[in-house]
Amino acid sequence: MEGGWPFRGGFLLCFTISLLLQGRGDAFTINCSGFDQHGVDPAAFQAVFDRKAFRPVTNFSVPTHVNVSFILSAILEVDAQLQLLTSLLWVTMMWDNPFISWNPEECISSNKLSVLVENLWLPDILVMESVDVDRAPPGLNAYVSSEGRIQYDRPMKVTSICNLDIFYFPFDQQNCTLTFSSFLHTVDSMILGMDKELGMITDTSRNVVQTQGEWELLDINKATPKMQMGSNLYDQIMFYVAIRRRPTFYIINLLVPSSFLVAIDALSFYLPAESENRAPFKITLLLGYNVFLLMMNDLLPASGTPLISVYLALCLSLMVVSLLETIFITYLLHLAATQPPPLPRWLHTLLLHRTSPRKCCPVVAPQRGNSGQGLGPAHLPGTKEPVELVGKGPGPREAELSGCPGSASTLPMRLWVQCSHMMDSLLFRLYLLFLATSITTVIVLWNT
Repeated sequence: MEGGWPFRGGFLLCFTISLLLQGRGDAFTINCSGFDQHGVDPAAFQAVFDRKAFRPVTNFSVPTHVNVSFILSAILEVDAQLQLLTSLLWVTMMWDNPFISWNPEECISSNKLSVLVENLWLPDILVMESVDVDRAPPGLNAYVSSEGRIQYDRPMKVTSICNLDIFYFPFDQQNCTLTFSSFLHTVDSMILGMDKELGMITDTSRNVVQTQGEWELLDINKATPKMQMGSNLYDQIMFYVAIRRRPTFYIINLLVPSSFLVAIDALSFYLPAESENRAPFKITLLLGYNVFLLMMNDLLPASGTPLISVYLALCLSLMVVSLLETIFITYLLHLAATQPPPLPRWLHTLLLHRTSPRKCCPVVAPQRGNSGQGLGPAHLPGTKEPVELVGKGPGPREAELSGCPGSASTLPMRLWVQCSHMMDSLLFRLYLLFLATSITTVIVLWNT
């Protein structure tokens, strides 16, 4: 009797194990009695639903293979100041659940069912660059095949960190990274892969995104590096999304009006330097350009220094220099008509190299009673009396520098006038060079 209890306990244990071993081959096959014309009885999958808290494997030393792919359906926002990319993705994940299987021929020819994801184990796949909480809509379903293959499609609004380079704005191209990885499972328990070709993902995404917003999708590439975190090694898939901004809107609203204003300011050089309307005209253009910059300031990136900001700053600087040059020429002409000081030697030498001696010398028109008198200052606006310079003969130094004897009375005035015209011509050529360089740069950047 004393030895009966151990014998009876051992017998019960062996009997239980034998029952489990006998039913092992059919333990994961769902009974088709739960399938009928009115749907599926939840009790048929209850054993699977009860295991959703654990990774669905029969041997925990075997990792779960999860295939990840996505479709980029929209680029919602690119924040250059915060360096963020907001996009809408349709993510597809597929994995096998060995606890689910049934015979579709016996179960009213049904080889695929949709099941609420709340009843299934889901892999914790995240976008590592995401800075926002994942807000997936509730009540999503997953497709379950008769062989235990689960396909889970879900939309994701992802706000991810992206290193944006806006120097070539609005002709910029950005390359953002979307890294899919498990937050908890290492390579010992989860391995990531892809069930779709990368070209198919790129073509489908490009067809969806090509008519939405100011960005267009260029290409999608991938890499599969491992991530080492301490002693843990995680599997991950990195997708490199290359996008390009459509510049037409910014060209029409920023570059074209700015170029028009600069071109009008360049044409103002055809107004005579002695005209009293030239300076007010340039001041009006300068004020209009400042108003234009204030109105278009919201279109420019809030951070960084893009090339278009440099262009707008150069346009404004040229217009300011043009106005200052007009004021200075007006002052020189007034000074030449009243009491012209002697021209500096270096400036006189420069004028001699820039112009021919005939142009440097005033034309002498002999008049009755005033032999040797040149063209008086009465031909310039603002002069008072031409007799102020009459009767002055050329000094030996002035005659030597000018090479035109008998023109000392009007030589300083003529030299200052030529100096002002040379400055006007130089700035006008600088305007033309700037406009030609700007147009060439825009064409090159737009085509590349």
